[in-house]
Amino acid sequence: MNGGKIVVGVSGGVDSSVTALLLRDAGADVIGVFMQNWADDDSGDCRAEDDRRDAVAVCGKLGLPIRFRDFSREYWDGVFQHFLSEYAVGRTPNPDVLCNREIKFKHFLDAAHELGAGSIATGHYARVDCVDGRYRLLRAKDRSKDQSYFLHQLGQRQLAATRFPLGELYKDEVRKIATEHGLATAEKKDSTGICFIGERDFREFLSRYLPAKTGEIRAPDGDRIGEHPGVFYFTLGQREGLNIGGVRGRPQAPWFVVGKDIERNILYVDQGHDSSWLQSTTLRSEPAHWIAGQPHAKRFTCTAQTRYRQPEEACEVEVQDDGCLQVAFSRPQRAVTPGQSLVLYDGDVCLGGAIILSTDAPLAGQANARNNAA
Repeated sequence: MNGGKIVVGVSGGVDSSVTALLLRDAGADVIGVFMQNWADDDSGDCRAEDDRRDAVAVCGKLGLPIRFRDFSREYWDGVFQHFLSEYAVGRTPNPDVLCNREIKFKHFLDAAHELGAGSIATGHYARVDCVDGRYRLLRAKDRSKDQSYFLHQLGQRQLAATRFPLGELYKDEVRKIATEHGLATAEKKDSTGICFIGERDFREFLSRYLPAKTGEIRAPDGDRIGEHPGVFYFTLGQREGLNIGGVRGRPQAPWFVVGKDIERNILYVDQGHDSSWLQSTTLRSEPAHWIAGQPHAKRFTCTAQTRYRQPEEACEVEVQDDGCLQVAFSRPQRAVTPGQSLVLYDGDVCLGGAIILSTDAPLAGQANARNNAA
């Protein structure tokens, strides 16, 4: 295997384009690989062909060979089926975390080895270093773009074989480099949202796989507020899509989702962005993944994020005998959501993380018991 050969995941975006450019200019033997992770569903909303053309154009401009790999079956089996099963029991999954673990740093890494490469590189905003023989995942220099949250499931094998050239750069620097080198992706808009849904309506997409079942919307006191099209279409803290007009006896203020009872098909809402019904101070997680291979202690303090781009919060972590985490925050947290990822940090160092199972939010106990049993 050629340790000097690097396979770059070229997605057709500016970040992966500049990643390939920087490695080429550093003297690496670079091969671009375009991954197709979602089969075209004839909806007209898939951007894969446009992205493929842009990836080819960039590699052509840089004088780099490009290969193509179809991981759509692996994505369906390893990511999308989990996505559906989580929504079906009322949790809100984060497919980007699973995609990184199962596709980009597993099947893609294997494909790179098959091409004779010793390492891979992606356009993620993160950094890797090695201290005393252990690889560490670090936050990016550009904290506003830091993507270590989505990479917390990586381990020693993956980090040892991965390069993140953008980790030391700010986004505006990346676009400037792309412009200076005449790359077609220099001004291309960043992709947002869930990759396989694209720009289409989320509820319409999900209804193809999880048929709608209407039910009641209630306030925490039990009053009927309205009707929902399907309880699993909503997540904690959500405001959009509730279609609640004026309610007699209630103030004219926005409503937010504060709880879900899947078994009874009830969606609970309350008024106020910081409703007390959305607040929690503790959570329990599934067994955690540790980037170092194991936790450094059974009980420790650190900071954590329970969603992407959330400010990190101080907490105390206790590792249970089964590997699950019991976490207590120093102050109440808003809309901590089962199915999302808890990611732990020590300064800039990402320690690892786990899927959130339950919280002590006021409406969580009853629903968590039912949903976890499902």
